[in-house]
Amino acid sequence: MCGLTGLFDCQGMRSFDPALIQAMTDAVAHRGPDGEGIFNEPGIALGHRRLAFIDLAGGIQPMQTVDGALTIVFNGEIYNFPDLMAALKAEGAQFQTRSDTEVLLHGWRHWGTGLFARLRGMFAFALWDAPQQSLVLVRDRFGKKPMHYAELPGGQLVFGSEIKSLLKAPGLDRSLDPIAVEDFFTYGYVPDPKTIYAAIRKLPAAHALIVRRGQSPELMRYWNLLDQVHARTMPEHPKKAMVDVLRHAVKLRLISDVEVGALLSGGVDSSAVVSLMAGLQDAPVSTFSIGFEERDYDESDYAKAVSDRYGTSHHTRIVDPGDFSLLPRLPGIYDEPFGDISALPTFAVCKLARQTVKAALTGDGGDEILGGYRRYAFFAAQMRARGWIPDSVRGPLFSFLADIYPHGARLPRMLRAKTTFRELSLSPADAYLRMVSALPPEIRIQLLSRDFRNSLGGYDSGDVMRRHFNIDAPLDMLQRAQYTDIMTYLPGDILTKVDRASMANSLELRAPFLDQELSDWAFSLPDELKLQRGAGGKAILKQAMEDFLPHDLLYRSKKGFTVPVAEWFRGPLSGQVRALADGARLKQSGLFDAKAIAAMADAHIAGRRDFSKPLWLLWVFASFLDHAAEAH
Repeated sequence: MCGLTGLFDCQGMRSFDPALIQAMTDAVAHRGPDGEGIFNEPGIALGHRRLAFIDLAGGIQPMQTVDGALTIVFNGEIYNFPDLMAALKAEGAQFQTRSDTEVLLHGWRHWGTGLFARLRGMFAFALWDAPQQSLVLVRDRFGKKPMHYAELPGGQLVFGSEIKSLLKAPGLDRSLDPIAVEDFFTYGYVPDPKTIYAAIRKLPAAHALIVRRGQSPELMRYWNLLDQVHARTMPEHPKKAMVDVLRHAVKLRLISDVEVGALLSGGVDSSAVVSLMAGLQDAPVSTFSIGFEERDYDESDYAKAVSDRYGTSHHTRIVDPGDFSLLPRLPGIYDEPFGDISALPTFAVCKLARQTVKAALTGDGGDEILGGYRRYAFFAAQMRARGWIPDSVRGPLFSFLADIYPHGARLPRMLRAKTTFRELSLSPADAYLRMVSALPPEIRIQLLSRDFRNSLGGYDSGDVMRRHFNIDAPLDMLQRAQYTDIMTYLPGDILTKVDRASMANSLELRAPFLDQELSDWAFSLPDELKLQRGAGGKAILKQAMEDFLPHDLLYRSKKGFTVPVAEWFRGPLSGQVRALADGARLKQSGLFDAKAIAAMADAHIAGRRDFSKPLWLLWVFASFLDHAAEAH
């Protein structure tokens, strides 16, 4: 894995200050401690930091074709590069290295934009085509690797793996985007293509931005999961097919000139990956887990059981529940507000793994691709319940029940009737929106100031999800929920979390469940292979793994990968939570209602309500404001 950055003069051939491109490259040094390279010519500058895995000696970047016509900086891994290299050699390409980076150069020369859909892997790259005077920015199908860009006032484009590189550019507008602020407090992250800064954008997953000097930029989408939706037919041997497609995805991700380990949480997905890895290599797999002293959050015993079964070289670290040392670092790692509390344990396990390996496989993507989240089962049950009552009665009835039913946020979800009643009163899209929202509208209305809400001009953050859920495609309700998550939550939250947490530790993570062939196959499976009574979500994966993993691991309740933030805010961090309302920068921002913040803090600390989510998002946002002010 690597870090890249660069500048492009969209209008002319102005030169760039070497100190600027150096500073931008240095800003992502953590992404690539193995090497550094800079390309700087009139009108174009590229910077690269390398974390080396394939062709350690020959894969140095920036890389050029022999004639100097094409230059590239690349972040990621192309798992099918040997096949692509063979195809390109058959078309006359002559290779100087055995690296996947050079495949991209020749692939662009021979196939143009047709290259992108041929790539099987995780990638973000910037390619300079001198004869065409064109800059090409590309991001992989699911958004595993990041790419940010912004236009500077003088008509130059600045881009890079992380926002911190772009912020080095003089003249870049650092104004916050109020729409992105509203999105953050709706979802807990800023969805693509927005960032918290109005001037900076994320290149969406499965897109390329082609900028030809003197012309308007072209944003093209080269792939859509829905292009490959097949008829909902039952595979002839579904369990065998599940094992075969996952094993092949795992095997591809073991291609490396250095050792590849695995993060082993003790959940179904990571355990499945480790079980198949063990059968694909002779040496013991290096596995890494973290545990918690709080038993409600700890899965380390299950991870150990998998390790014992497959003889892995297992490394475990027990996280101190009173260690808050990482909290001040989060804004510098994520560059914008990021509210997924599991970023803390994810960072801890990546730090542990990096002490032994440079790359590791993970179970990320299994829940989205195979229907594993508990909310999918709740949503399916709601959809069945809707058929019992006419819509003309259902909406008013359940809206009334939701209004009068008391709060029960600290109860198990099945007993939170107020939440269920509210969701049943809404359309399917809006019901699912409430399921995945970090904060519902009624909490945001309390939290965000009247002046700020008026400044939004009627913007509805729910449209981010509705446009995916309601897409015109032959999908059933479960697929619509999955597709919505794949287009929003997966790149915006899950993949952002693991990329920044791993790269902050100079560790590469690879996700077999996000293999394109596996995802195409799994997304079209009949619902009964995803959700089954007694098995819950990912039913086909659990059944396929019965010969590989313990039954109690496969069919136990999912715990998740989190920390006890609600208890923190009632205990050791209660004083800091009380101080949120009086924070200077939160007040100066004009975005929040200080009285509402103080009331939420008092109610949470007293145990009357669980306001840990809004308080945590406020904490994160306040920390971001402090960091941004200090960095500027």
